[in-house]
Amino acid sequence: MGEHVRTFPFAAPTLGELVAAKAGRTISVCLPARDEERTVGPVVSALFPLFDPAGTRLVDEILVVDDGSSDETAARARAAGARVIHQQGGGDKAAAMRAGLEASEGDVVVFLDADVENTTEAFVTRLVAPLLMEPATVLVKGYYDRPIDGAPTGGGRVTELVARPVIELLFPELSEVRQPLAGETAAHRWALEKLTFADGYGVELGLLVDVARRFGIESIAQVDLGVRIHRNRPLEELRPQARDVLRAAFARLDGSPNP
Repeated sequence: MGEHVRTFPFAAPTLGELVAAKAGRTISVCLPARDEERTVGPVVSALFPLFDPAGTRLVDEILVVDDGSSDETAARARAAGARVIHQQGGGDKAAAMRAGLEASEGDVVVFLDADVENTTEAFVTRLVAPLLMEPATVLVKGYYDRPIDGAPTGGGRVTELVARPVIELLFPELSEVRQPLAGETAAHRWALEKLTFADGYGVELGLLVDVARRFGIESIAQVDLGVRIHRNRPLEELRPQARDVLRAAFARLDGSPNP
């Protein structure tokens, strides 16, 4: 039987079961954020019950990487209870994720986007569940429906027009991954530290391909996060994302992990 990406349904273990499954490990949540003053505070606040020392603590750290913001992103994140670090330059998602990995301390690292308007605690609990309870899991991706212009689906244009066709043609073993560019990603620190993050918005595709080649397809899991609501960017802003995805794919055509 061939290897497959494992898919986990909407339900997740209880919070108590997850805390018990940590078994001494720690969890960091990192949010790369550039000019997200409107949403970053509510995102952090939505996650804070998992971090509150007075409660049942699943998350040990919430870190926002201020990726060269020109607005009040850092202040709003700090006011909501996150630790904030500043990434010089800005505009490079991969660099912000690398900075978050280096600055955080958790054995499990969860990356979330800071512009998602309906973030809930379940984004974290569902992402970490396979890592805590399935020993073979190395990387977990979220999948979801993405509404656009009042329609229940249709968002994720770079995913549908670039990432998924590229995967089907060049990396068909990963075709089961429903949202290959999802910013909702979690992994073991020891694995992330072995990998080189592709530049810019190619980072998510690069991680998928590199993890599959280094650790095997079955080390990747995907979990249902329901519906993801965020602002949909105009078409001219999507070209750089598409270019980064293609660059990451072409860099991996030799069949070896990077590095």
